[in-house]
Amino acid sequence: MFRFGMKEKILQSFRSRMLITLDKITKTVFKKYYLIWPEIDWFYNKSFEDYLKIFNEYNGFNAYRRYILLQLLRLVEDVPGDTAECGVYKGASSWLILAANSANKRIPNKIHHMFDSFEGLSKPKEVDGIHWKEGDLKAREEEVIENLKPFKGKFKIYKGWIPYRFQEVKYLKFSFVHIDVDLYQPTFDSIAFFYDRVNDGGIILCDDYGFSSCPGATKAINEFLEDKPEKMIYLPVGGGFIIKGLRTSEDIDLSQFIKEAINVRQTA
Repeated sequence: MFRFGMKEKILQSFRSRMLITLDKITKTVFKKYYLIWPEIDWFYNKSFEDYLKIFNEYNGFNAYRRYILLQLLRLVEDVPGDTAECGVYKGASSWLILAANSANKRIPNKIHHMFDSFEGLSKPKEVDGIHWKEGDLKAREEEVIENLKPFKGKFKIYKGWIPYRFQEVKYLKFSFVHIDVDLYQPTFDSIAFFYDRVNDGGIILCDDYGFSSCPGATKAINEFLEDKPEKMIYLPVGGGFIIKGLRTSEDIDLSQFIKEAINVRQTA
């Protein structure tokens, strides 16, 4: 027991030193980069780990946003309405949404509606910056259908450029909408169409919000919500969401409090 305890302490000390070294490296390379402590319970969630492996994302960079999506879906279990996704790619996000729908015993039989051109991104505009180019993120519809086989009969795919097929669901109401189209115009078209069709308590999640690689998407969301009571809750790993019908304050400016704190220290 003593030896095991000492071994664990030595290993923990080594990990701490390595984390400090990694922090220095990342801040040297990226200037602004914040590591997090590795003792996070969901890192060891076996079923979520297996899900990531299905989509070859176990060694990728999307795990945090995938897990946040899964957690946010818990908030709409009692909210009536179908679910939707704008920008499907290979179906990883839709897989989680369908899993939540299928597990929902309180409001069963929600249908998931999926919109994608399956031709990649449309041509970016100046507002979209330089990160993306036309045709990026292209995926095959057949691959998506294969990936979502466990949920056969619980989803509908609308192949075509956004927003041309939105009218086919104009009489439906929704509890959860996931927007992941990266560019200004399809992002604006998506939130503009679905906002009034989301029931109170429902969630609109924009995967691209707050990314410097997707300035157009962030601008589109902010412009649309400018005169709305809801404001985007900016997630620390990228992306943002609103809860329909819940008034949200503007982003809190800490600068005035920082100045006061500095003055207090200087006069102490």
